Amino acid sequence: MTTVPFAPHPTTEGFVTRFAPSPNGDLHLGHVLSAITGHEMARRRDGRFLVRIEDIDVARTREAHVASILDDLAWIGLTWEQPVLRQSHHFRDYAEAARRLRHMGLLYPCFATRGEIIQAVAAEVARGRGWTSDPDGAPLYPGLSRAIGADEAAERIRLGEPHAWRLDMEKALVECRRRLSGEPLTFVEIDAEGREAVVPACPERWGDAVIVRKDIPASYHLAVVIDDARQGVTVVTRGRDLYAATDLHRLLQVLLGLAEPRYHHHRLLLGADGRKLSKSAGSMSLRSLRQGGMTAAEVCQEIGIERLGVTGLRR
Repeated sequence: MTTVPFAPHPTTEGFVTRFAPSPNGDLHLGHVLSAITGHEMARRRDGRFLVRIEDIDVARTREAHVASILDDLAWIGLTWEQPVLRQSHHFRDYAEAARRLRHMGLLYPCFATRGEIIQAVAAEVARGRGWTSDPDGAPLYPGLSRAIGADEAAERIRLGEPHAWRLDMEKALVECRRRLSGEPLTFVEIDAEGREAVVPACPERWGDAVIVRKDIPASYHLAVVIDDARQGVTVVTRGRDLYAATDLHRLLQVLLGLAEPRYHHHRLLLGADGRKLSKSAGSMSLRSLRQGGMTAAEVCQEIGIERLGVTGLRR
């Protein structure tokens, strides 16, 4: 499988992990678990650990949060390679990847608003047809813009009408099967004990997913596969909440000719309400815990890590 110009480290040699937070808030304990997991997996295998700032959503990015994230990681005792990659510096690469997908006939413009999509799905449900949701719980896209002709779409784009670019999942799966010579799409999952298992990937459950957002020249799904390839990441470490996203990421990797990493989806930390810790839910930040007098060693104990093998663990 060929590689693409924006993937200068396409090999799967060595052991390279990464931690990739979004700078729209402070780190919480769930982030700490994820960062330590990737750092320790690399350290135990004499590998490399990277930090990437996923700031494609520039409207929500705050430089103060970037500085805070890096300071918190250093306070825990983690070290990482320089420079730290900033996604906002690579919009041109994401646009090029989207252009290639469009050239293959795998993307189409979607002019529908969120309200229109919700209304269309509600109408289908009212007719008793039911509707399937994607793994994130959102209703699958009902295809409102899929049948718009090329000339009409081009004119609406020329006139500046807001639009996203969606993956034509049916066509994408056909192209994926062709590239894999009929072999099934899979990914390799590494469990907590280091055992590997081949897992079937089912990207069709995402439907016609958004690949380029209306307001940003990429989506999380597109940017993350480009950057993992760009940085030569061989093991993607992240929480179980992103397990299903791997199906879509593997599909994009095949379509764009990117190297296949392995994956480790670690356990999630849950709050008292049983939900995973998150910035949107107002989970207590690491910064607050530090200011309250908690030591780095106590933070590790709080998330269930008795010993941390990093150098310079601060107390």
